[in-house]
Amino acid sequence: MRSVVIHAHFYQPPREHPFFDEIEAEASAAPYHDWNERIDRECYRAVVAARVTGARGGITRVVNTLEQLSFNVGPTLSTWLEQHSPDTYHDIIAADRASCRRLGGHGNAIAHPYHHVILPLASRRDKVTEVRWGIADFRRRYGRDPEGFWLPETAVDDETLDVLAQEGIRFTVLAPYQVLTRAPNGLPGRYTTSNGRTIALCTYHGDLSHGIAFGGLVRDAGAWASAILDVPADRTTKAGATADGHATVQLVSMATDGETYGHHHKFAEMALARVFELVTQHGARVENYASFLARHPATVDVELVAPTAWSCAHGVERWRSDCGCRSDGVRNPSQAWRTPLRDGLNELAVELHTIFERDGAPHLGDVWAARDAYGHAVSRDADARRTFSSECLPPTASVEAKRRVAELLEMERDALRMFTSCAWFFDDIGGIEAQQVLRYSLRAIDLSGDARRLRAMLCATLQLGQSNDARTGTGADVLTRLARGPDAAARTAAAAAALMALEVPRDGHLSANAVTAEIEDDRVTVTERDTGATHRFRVAVVGRNAHDIVCDVTAMADENARIWRIPLSDFPERPRRAIRRAMRRALLPRALTPEELELLSLGEASLRQVVGTALERAIGRLATDPSDTALDDGNALLDLFEQLETNVPFDVQTAFWRVWQGASAPRRVVLEGLRWRLGFDA
Repeated sequence: MRSVVIHAHFYQPPREHPFFDEIEAEASAAPYHDWNERIDRECYRAVVAARVTGARGGITRVVNTLEQLSFNVGPTLSTWLEQHSPDTYHDIIAADRASCRRLGGHGNAIAHPYHHVILPLASRRDKVTEVRWGIADFRRRYGRDPEGFWLPETAVDDETLDVLAQEGIRFTVLAPYQVLTRAPNGLPGRYTTSNGRTIALCTYHGDLSHGIAFGGLVRDAGAWASAILDVPADRTTKAGATADGHATVQLVSMATDGETYGHHHKFAEMALARVFELVTQHGARVENYASFLARHPATVDVELVAPTAWSCAHGVERWRSDCGCRSDGVRNPSQAWRTPLRDGLNELAVELHTIFERDGAPHLGDVWAARDAYGHAVSRDADARRTFSSECLPPTASVEAKRRVAELLEMERDALRMFTSCAWFFDDIGGIEAQQVLRYSLRAIDLSGDARRLRAMLCATLQLGQSNDARTGTGADVLTRLARGPDAAARTAAAAAALMALEVPRDGHLSANAVTAEIEDDRVTVTERDTGATHRFRVAVVGRNAHDIVCDVTAMADENARIWRIPLSDFPERPRRAIRRAMRRALLPRALTPEELELLSLGEASLRQVVGTALERAIGRLATDPSDTALDDGNALLDLFEQLETNVPFDVQTAFWRVWQGASAPRRVVLEGLRWRLGFDA
């Protein structure tokens, strides 16, 4: 009997701002707000609603492929889906329940460490926490215990498998070259750890998985199904035979990134849905690893090749050294920066853990047990995390004690997520993934109570990590830029004052996932929802025109009374967007003609069209109107145009050149900023 398992690993690098727990706009994901939103549209929504076409090319039905597909969803991605794409999220959960009903209680979903970390490079204590947090997250979402566990990048060593077995996990999935010996006929092998625990290792079919990932098979469901059905069974051994010896048991399994279906390869989810139908029609049993193991437990002992991963030919060196594995195989950029980044964060983690033990033990007792238990709250929201930390203490505990315990647990969360593997996978220490883990490190440092020393220590090691782009500099330069300027709380205070000045309702614009703000006269109090820490500022609006608003912010606890001047561009995204909408509402009636407003309201012209026309008119007006208002209107319309993420129109640049040619030297000084914004050399 032939069984077929296709597994998909769904994951996206986390992009949330550590202070707000929200993703800010990513221009490279346009026309979507960010990459999670874009890939959700292209992939996640597609796999839970794949179209199956008939002989005439029309849609015959819509199917949730996850009911047939073995899968895991990274917990951080699940959290985003739960908040921002609830229909997709609910379809994922429903698919697992449907597979449980179909396969005798063995669901298609398997668990995943809470963060996408390379577990062989983590301490055993961190391995345990990541696995326990992943299991807690899985139980909350799927309402059952996980049987299997996906390892990020399938990175594995003996200790990792020992931790999985210790926590009750029955199997994991590996590449075929990660085991030295394999069971015949694709069957799972049995591995015994150095501590005597056993776990099943399910190795996928390498050629089939490669053909899916790189598109050859997903373009033709018939060819894909034939390739599966043509895998020969090994009939020379009895290892795969049933108890009566009359039939050979064979497992053909494949594993790929989930984003293959619809994101990497458009319409691949349709091929996937059709493949399940075709192989079933030819007598194969479509199931998952857990249901297969329930009937055919692993009995053949296998040896592990460790440490190894499916995306590095050099063990796990891709995440700590210049091993030669890289994304850009043409320019072959240096990856020597990987070692200083890994070393710097390892050194920081040791210091953070020391602080956690020192400051946490008087309140928590066994601090590591408390950290493991934090997994029951960490995937919910900031309020749940704060409630958990408060409940760790007696009701009589002081506010300061509750705040410190909350800070310590959040510090440990950042100490774990700053090892997210994506930072090392790609090609430069200045990349967005490396910046993200450095943001986590800065957040952990801020919560430590020893920020100055720890930041200096981290910078000293990151100084050794040189970017491939001379303009980026070193890892220390990247960290310094991320830490420069007013902090997130001060930016939030400025936004609160600006919203009040513009009479924009603050509800919904300042209450981000992890922060709230209250304003009274010229004073703003910003509260962190996860720790309860408060930051108090004195704020004044010092500049306001049609395209910008600027605030002066002073931390009331700052003995030096330093004043931060914060423009609209530095506000957190949510209030920044609300403020820009308010400015747009005020600007458009003044900048557009009644006819243009009517065309816009009727939908007969796009905002881009009418703003382009108005911008050309406003630029031409500068030839005869030297007022600040005229220049302000031109800049405001240009701001609006840039928000629409489109190029400056040809005719607008031509109109400005004519104005420039006729302008006096003093007038050109005034127009210089606009000249640069319109694409002319300074």
